[in-house]
Amino acid sequence: MDKSASFENLIVWQKAHEFVLKVYKLTENFPKSETYGLSNQFRRASVSIPANIAEGYKKKSTKDKLRFFNVAQSSLEECRYYLILTKDLNYKEDVREETDLLVEVSKLLNGYCKAILNSLTS
Repeated sequence: MDKSASFENLIVWQKAHEFVLKVYKLTENFPKSETYGLSNQFRRASVSIPANIAEGYKKKSTKDKLRFFNVAQSSLEECRYYLILTKDLNYKEDVREETDLLVEVSKLLNGYCKAILNSLTS
């Protein structure tokens, strides 16, 4: 299934990493009172997405791979909520750019998981 030499070659990982960079930039502008609250939680969840993709990439068994990718999917959904919260708390008025990127990562990750599952039946 994995034809690339490194997780860094995976488009899903590249896009997830791009999302992390956007989250760091976004949270820089959050109120100082959020340093140990939403900013920290949002950053940790966003980093979990590409980190789990990277970790799952080298797992030998399909079950292990998919378990790590599922953790990445869970962190992605957590970030989806944090974007809603960011907007509702008026920390940023328009989070469409970040949301669109997150949706793209979600679709890529779902597709990657489906391809791995399909390779089992081929």
